[in-house]
Amino acid sequence: MADHGYERYTALKTAKERTEEPVADLLAGWDGHMAFAEENPALYRLMFAPPRPGSHSTARKQVFDLLVAELVRCAAVGALKVDPRIAAELILSANVGLALNQIATPSLFDDPTVSHLMRDAVFARVLGRSSTADEGDGLRSVALRLRAQLDLNGTEALEPVETALLVRWLDRIAAPGRGDTT
Repeated sequence: MADHGYERYTALKTAKERTEEPVADLLAGWDGHMAFAEENPALYRLMFAPPRPGSHSTARKQVFDLLVAELVRCAAVGALKVDPRIAAELILSANVGLALNQIATPSLFDDPTVSHLMRDAVFARVLGRSSTADEGDGLRSVALRLRAQLDLNGTEALEPVETALLVRWLDRIAAPGRGDTT
């Protein structure tokens, strides 16, 4: 039943038309997620309740991968401060947690503005241009952006092995804590 819910959810997400503004699409994605939870509370609870240890839902992973793909688009335009997978973990955890709380205890989570407050707080951490105070030098953000461009568009200028090596270097430069000498 949960896999059927994931199929419905991913069909809604993939049918949604992408704009030229990946950040706007990401904002709309949060709202769409909350709307799905509100419209399908029992199914949503079944889908997003913590899985049993050792279970591996490919459908659940597909939801995560769709979010990562949106975040790669954000990174490609320089609008992401952290690795797309880390951003996806933060966003999905906040989105699912809030939705489950609103379903389980609507009397405690009855303020409709909380969703946008939570969204804005999480997005403030992962979106925008990184500053030297928050993220070290600008090299990290440039590495994130170039890595995302390679993911989206590839390149014919390099051999596959050269591309793999460049991706490895970019991942090392963009990794949190890299370059810290403390």
